[in-house]
Amino acid sequence: MMSIGSPQALDCRVLVLNKHYMALRVIGARRAFSLLFSELAEVISCDDGSYANYNFQSWKELSESKRTFEAHKYDWITTVSFDLAVPRVIRLLCYDRIPNRGVKFNRRNLFARDDNHCQYCGKKFHTSELSLDHVIPRRLGGEATWENIVCACMACNVKKGGRTPAQAGMKLTRRPIKPTNNPVIHVHLSHERYRSWKQFLDHAYWSVELT
Repeated sequence: MMSIGSPQALDCRVLVLNKHYMALRVIGARRAFSLLFSELAEVISCDDGSYANYNFQSWKELSESKRTFEAHKYDWITTVSFDLAVPRVIRLLCYDRIPNRGVKFNRRNLFARDDNHCQYCGKKFHTSELSLDHVIPRRLGGEATWENIVCACMACNVKKGGRTPAQAGMKLTRRPIKPTNNPVIHVHLSHERYRSWKQFLDHAYWSVELT
């Protein structure tokens, strides 16, 4: 379909909505363009609290104007004959299921919840320099739960060993809890390019039926 330009543009994330404009998940730009080109989704362009809908062709045409007048606001995919702005939000045209509001218990979400900070010394590290620590060690009955797993740097993990924080003379910087919303999405919201996601995340929060 296209010859890809900047690798950085392909690293951009795109928020996916269901048919009823409820946030579902975050995907990469390559997958987003595949859905658009296959007519399974449309672009939702947000501007000052309002939004407009575009299919692949109309978004391609709009991109030409954006490239001329507001190129700095977007990341760009370069093809053989034209440039495409990477959309921030797309909407699936046929998928109407209500999204699962649960937060998956996995390494990515744990690192995001703790914002890559060691929960003992409080310093921020690259993911490769962090480990996951059982606050109450497994040998003492500690379970693998949101409330008992925290990020720890290598030095603090070695210092704590197979002991509780109290036994090791250490303290947690904050009590670990289960996030009520996807922590990865909130990490992305800290970047200016993803601020347009917020209105759809707020919409999902207020419109999901309570049971």
